[in-house]
Amino acid sequence: MTKQTEGIIIGLIAGFYDVQTKDQVVRTRARGLFRKTKMKPVVGDRVKIQIDEQGTSYLVEVLPRTNLIGRPALANVDHVLLVMSAVEPDFSLQLLDRYLTFFSWQKVAVSIYLSKSDLIDANRFNEISKSLAYYVKIGYPVYYKWEDLAAKLPLAITSAQIWTLAGQSGAGKSTLINHLKKDLKQKTGAISTSLNRGKHTTRTVQLFKLGEGFLADTPGFSALDFTPIKINELCNYFVEFKKASAKCKFRGCQHLKEPKCEVKKLVEEKQFLQSRYDDYLLMRSEIENGRIPEYLK
Repeated sequence: MTKQTEGIIIGLIAGFYDVQTKDQVVRTRARGLFRKTKMKPVVGDRVKIQIDEQGTSYLVEVLPRTNLIGRPALANVDHVLLVMSAVEPDFSLQLLDRYLTFFSWQKVAVSIYLSKSDLIDANRFNEISKSLAYYVKIGYPVYYKWEDLAAKLPLAITSAQIWTLAGQSGAGKSTLINHLKKDLKQKTGAISTSLNRGKHTTRTVQLFKLGEGFLADTPGFSALDFTPIKINELCNYFVEFKKASAKCKFRGCQHLKEPKCEVKKLVEEKQFLQSRYDDYLLMRSEIENGRIPEYLK
């Protein structure tokens, strides 16, 4: 007698899918029907698996996704922990705005973690934290110490949510995930040993249980392509612009040369960061030209 159960793909290794069900991790293969439909299951997918009388398991259905982002791909992301480096590479508001806009477009919530803050002097730290205070004001939580994250993340990740790290190469994602995984060692060690998993590489994605949900150990999302975004919708992905646009004179205001634009007014009054508005204009140009600017490649 066969039985079916649901779970989440937490890892992929050598053609096998590791699926976390309610009470165990099941290693399974995908049915051939996925090749016919060109539907490739990925980590984060919520799936149905079938287990036959001999105990052999097959992945038989991928349930509808809320999103699919990244290379390698990760499905059903609820929240991104964006790692921004204070130095090496230097902190960049422009890069921060690109990430926030991209994930806003993907309808994924973001928290910000400033790494390597211990490598800069007090003046530079105050300068960066002053800038980040603006992002807190518009709704983005900001963390400065990995110890704070280790304490707060298990409480923040709820009801099978999937969180993942993102950030440029060298920002400290690997260091952060290694800190967090040390705290998870007792919870994940038994599963890892029983499944004989190899060492993690930056070419794979793996989910680790954290709180009531999962944290993705992933290479992150380094390439951000804005060209698929409709240019007249870009302003909606700047959260404070979207809120303020309700007071613009014209519906669908693009905050360019339109009269009585609330967004431009608030920029002029320094209630909105000038750098945010400038980055908005740069992204519009990128979409219009249909390619990523050379200096960002």
